[in-house]
Amino acid sequence: MSKVEQIFAANKALGRDTLIGYFPGGYPSINESVDACVAMCQNGIDILELGVPYSDPVMDGLVIQQATEVALENGFRLADTFEIVRRITERVSTPILVMTYWNPVLQFGIRKFAESLKAAGGVGLITPDLIVDEAAEWLKVSEELDLDRVFLATPTSSQHRIDVLVEASKGFVYTVSTMGITGARTDLDAKARAVVGKIREAKVERFTAVGIGISNKDQVSEVNTYADGAIVGSVFVRAYAEGGIEKLVQVSLELSKER
Repeated sequence: MSKVEQIFAANKALGRDTLIGYFPGGYPSINESVDACVAMCQNGIDILELGVPYSDPVMDGLVIQQATEVALENGFRLADTFEIVRRITERVSTPILVMTYWNPVLQFGIRKFAESLKAAGGVGLITPDLIVDEAAEWLKVSEELDLDRVFLATPTSSQHRIDVLVEASKGFVYTVSTMGITGARTDLDAKARAVVGKIREAKVERFTAVGIGISNKDQVSEVNTYADGAIVGSVFVRAYAEGGIEKLVQVSLELSKER
């Protein structure tokens, strides 16, 4: 099993929730993003999802969009991703998955990007806009370098599509939800459960974590009752924007308490 899979398995054996925390690299600067990510890793998150700032973030909400805009305005460049990963892994052992849209990887070069990530200490990629049908080179390179491949399953994904992406994934499958919106919680949670159900029906067994819209400890715990982990992003970014490292640590501890 990969490092990410080992964490899911160990937490499941202990009856603990698994918490994946997102933070954008380079926000508000490279040095500050490294310190922020280290603080999250030291205060409760199990796996770090490091976001690559991108000028056309089709999946990101307003809070994350604003943060990535700041990072880009302050000079973030794609190659800085590897320095950030390296500096975090020098200080903590938490596995780091880089979340990136696919076009920057193509422009950089798939093999070059993968080799640079591996050398920096990263364990794989979360690729929100990459479908398995267009991922042949990434599948080959990631297999050679033993890197995780996290594909996304959505409420509109057919069982066949989910079967394909589950088989291609390594580390876990990212279940997309929109939990936490006022007045729509029950329906949206049902959609997340339905996607997880399809993943469980796949011929290949994979861990899965639910993301998008999870904002408090109750939701983290609830998601962990039917999935293998919860992914939290905007809450961490907002906390840092409002109160720096101190507020970020507070929120990290709140989301991971009683684990």
